[in-house]
Amino acid sequence: MSVPVQIIEDVVIKFAGDSGDGMQLTGSQFTNNSALVGNDLSTFPDFPAEIRAPQGTVPGVSGFQLHFSSNKIYTPGDNCDVLVAMNAAALKVNLKTLKPGGIIIVDTNGFDKKNLRLANYSDGANPIEDETLVGFQVHKMDITKLTREALVDFQMGTKEKDRAKNMFVLGFLYWVYNRDLTSTFSFLHDKFGKRPEILESNVKVLQAGYNYGDTVEAFMSRYIVAKAKLPAGVYRNITGNIALSYGLIAAAEKSSLPMFLGSYPITPASDILHELSRHKSFGIRTFQAEDEIAAISAAIGAAYGGSLGVTTTSGPGLALKTEAMGLAVMLEIPLVIVNIQRGGPSTGLPTKTEQSDLLQAYYGRNGECPMPVISASTPSDCFEAVYEAVRISVEHMTPVLFLSDGYIANGAEPWRFPQSKDLEPITVTFKREMDEGEEHFMPYKRDEKLVRPWAVPGTPGLEHRIGGLEKEDITGNISYDPENHQHMVKTREEKIEKIADYIPLQILDSGPEEGDVLVLGWGSTYGAIKSAVLELQAAGVKVAHAHLRYVRPFPRNLGEMLSKYKHVLIPELNNGQLIKIIRDKYLVDAIPYNKIKGVPITRTELVTAIKELIG
Repeated sequence: MSVPVQIIEDVVIKFAGDSGDGMQLTGSQFTNNSALVGNDLSTFPDFPAEIRAPQGTVPGVSGFQLHFSSNKIYTPGDNCDVLVAMNAAALKVNLKTLKPGGIIIVDTNGFDKKNLRLANYSDGANPIEDETLVGFQVHKMDITKLTREALVDFQMGTKEKDRAKNMFVLGFLYWVYNRDLTSTFSFLHDKFGKRPEILESNVKVLQAGYNYGDTVEAFMSRYIVAKAKLPAGVYRNITGNIALSYGLIAAAEKSSLPMFLGSYPITPASDILHELSRHKSFGIRTFQAEDEIAAISAAIGAAYGGSLGVTTTSGPGLALKTEAMGLAVMLEIPLVIVNIQRGGPSTGLPTKTEQSDLLQAYYGRNGECPMPVISASTPSDCFEAVYEAVRISVEHMTPVLFLSDGYIANGAEPWRFPQSKDLEPITVTFKREMDEGEEHFMPYKRDEKLVRPWAVPGTPGLEHRIGGLEKEDITGNISYDPENHQHMVKTREEKIEKIADYIPLQILDSGPEEGDVLVLGWGSTYGAIKSAVLELQAAGVKVAHAHLRYVRPFPRNLGEMLSKYKHVLIPELNNGQLIKIIRDKYLVDAIPYNKIKGVPITRTELVTAIKELIG
């Protein structure tokens, strides 16, 4: 009997299991397959904080949420349509995210007495046998047993066979959503081509999962999600950290500067170091330092020597870099400091997302130490945003702080990548010789942007002093004069504020130019805000959305924009940080919406908040 095929617009799937069950790989492969089909998509990998939590426990649950659609989408979805639970702990953690009537696929092997006990179910309770899942479509499969049966002829241990069970799940869902297996076959060949037995076992189990749908008819329907109508162009699937890496490479190429990355590994920023180390062909030099201080200090040295200096970290590492950041501000040299934010304080929530380092980026250094702050909004936006951070850094001779977060860094979406010819130029001007009439080089003589010259060490006649002590205006000599210090502090501040003359005006993402509510966001709240605002606009609500890339300095017209709305709502994944800066600078009685749970704000939450605000 053939199974009927339904055409649906979008689906949200959550893959969940123990951290050793391969759910990240399964989700990534389904994501790549969806990208090849042409769906619009958004993902949310949810890693356990423990490096290796006890198997089968709640802290060890690893998840991957994927939203794919034939329409334009902006978030990984508030709730999922399908939940794959490889064990009892995975079901317990994620059941609350499943829509009423949603589909649950469980591996019954993960619901034995041991797994139920490890997941802290009470004695005798079993959610797949009692009334817990009433109202859901539950499909029980002994995925572990089926995997072992598919590999009965393989001379492998049971543990090695069980590692392939994620491929069974993937194959089955490919059948459910009418997908071709070719992309994953290619991936497996690339990954395990030199290990034939592992390659063949994964291919065998992937095919077995697909065939299971045909032979057992576990589902009463199959589904097709059509290709999305996206703007014409060449697309690829990309995560935030990879897009950021490519943005840095592009900026180095367009500025004709060799790039040096000084970095110390830290979650969730380490992928940038890994990716950039693969691109030596572009003249990229990567240095894994012994600590965060050495990493930024090496990058400062590279910048002083005429390279594009970059350092990457997360919040705890940024704290360690602060003294060196002050040195870079005092020296007034280009440097890009990338902070992929995570939950804090201290070690905090290493694998969970948060936007709690904005005030640290603004004020977290000793003395009056101004620095531009640029923020990315989505995974693909990391490319353009970090490219702009580099432009500002080298054209205005200043260190720049670039903010992303774990949600953006690990999330993925389709990216229509640009051609080199379409990228804005980045102008680098090195000082080559003294000005006419000068007897000595004046390293702090400024142009109309208040920018001092970039003189590379070794240039004849341009020898000059560097260091963290206060500089005398123009000459750069050490100065303890109180009037000079005040003048230099004011000048450094004015130079940063003057950057507002060289960045675009703030625009609305959507909505009327005046009305009841302006939702002002920054960073990874973009997708949730956009989705919520579009929904309310369709219902006739006068609500608009503006999203900041330039967080310091703000665009020149931001204050005027804020004044045109009765209410300004600022959603943030922190305890209220941008709102403090907005209230201070513009004296606007903005209203906060804060979530500090290590997970993104949802569309539904914001729709409710906006409705309550306007009554």
